[in-house]
Amino acid sequence: MGVATLGTLYGAVLLSSMFLPPILIKRCGCKWTIVGSMCCYVAFSLGNFYASWFTLIPTSILLGLGAAPLWSAQCTYLTVLGNTHAQEVGELGEDVVNQYFGIFFLIFQSSGVWGNLISSLVFGQTPTQEATPEEHLESCGANDCLMATAPTNSTHRPSQELIYTLLGIYTAIGVLAILLTAVFLEATGDSESQNEAETQPPRLGSILLSTFKLFRDKRLCLLTLLPMYSGLQQGFLSGEYTRSFVTCILGIQFVGYVMICFSASTALCSLLFGRLSHYTGRRAIYVLGAATHLSCIVALLLWRPRSSQMAVFFLLPGLWGMGDAVWQTQNNVSSSPSCWPSWRWPWSPTGLLSTWNPGAQSRASRPHSPAKQWRKRRG
Repeated sequence: MGVATLGTLYGAVLLSSMFLPPILIKRCGCKWTIVGSMCCYVAFSLGNFYASWFTLIPTSILLGLGAAPLWSAQCTYLTVLGNTHAQEVGELGEDVVNQYFGIFFLIFQSSGVWGNLISSLVFGQTPTQEATPEEHLESCGANDCLMATAPTNSTHRPSQELIYTLLGIYTAIGVLAILLTAVFLEATGDSESQNEAETQPPRLGSILLSTFKLFRDKRLCLLTLLPMYSGLQQGFLSGEYTRSFVTCILGIQFVGYVMICFSASTALCSLLFGRLSHYTGRRAIYVLGAATHLSCIVALLLWRPRSSQMAVFFLLPGLWGMGDAVWQTQNNVSSSPSCWPSWRWPWSPTGLLSTWNPGAQSRASRPHSPAKQWRKRRG
């Protein structure tokens, strides 16, 4: 049911990204598009209180339909504010927008710190699991078989009371965020476009056609690899790494703390790279992010994780978060707001979804992977 829910969610994201963002932003403005889309997230949290096909599938569709308009409206809002401020102070608009996105992702990624801290404290009340036998540890890390049925630390489910407590906290925070946004967020100067939309509402066919026409630009086609990889790397860390490395060795109670390290690193580096790109340019920042992730991938292939190597479990997500900050901040400045619905959202969810497909691969690392052959030759 979990995989079906994710597939439905990101399928709805793919569909909504083709036409919903421009329609909602023109009709409602950025502010009320953000408020309405956030309600979709709260609805999904409510659906998890009684997890079944009849609650998760409809709410996942609702969440998917609201995700693309939310992010498009947020990016448009930040770009408008950044360019307006740049004109006031006489600076280059791209540099100011870069700084705005750095600050935004500092705040956004810090939510991962607080969210994972809450989940860790709630699930930390679960009794400590027994130590995993040594023979099972050999199947962790890069050698983890994703379809295996052997018992590990991940087989123990938290009590239903703890799950309800966690969902209640998340839902309350979501409702509070909606109220704060609706009351205190100032609307951008889009009243003229809103009035025009009321007299001449956009046609669905023309919006779909204009979306696909963007791909006639070769530059946009080449840029699609960036959001796709951004989704791939996020899905790998949140899915593969937490299951095959953290949960398999340390237990589910450590997943939240590891993801806190990732979120904190991404948040701080987002602010840093947003300002640093003003002096180095985006190309150098992209090279740094690619080199960091490539180094982490090689390390994960060669590493044989054990519980005594506690620092490594937190070091690698920290470095991975450093690379993630590059994709999060720089990708959003690499194209204009009109390209975001057809550029970021169809491809980033595709990357995320492909990492969560259990049929895509049967092992975290193939049986004859270079890492395993190297280990055999060495030992």
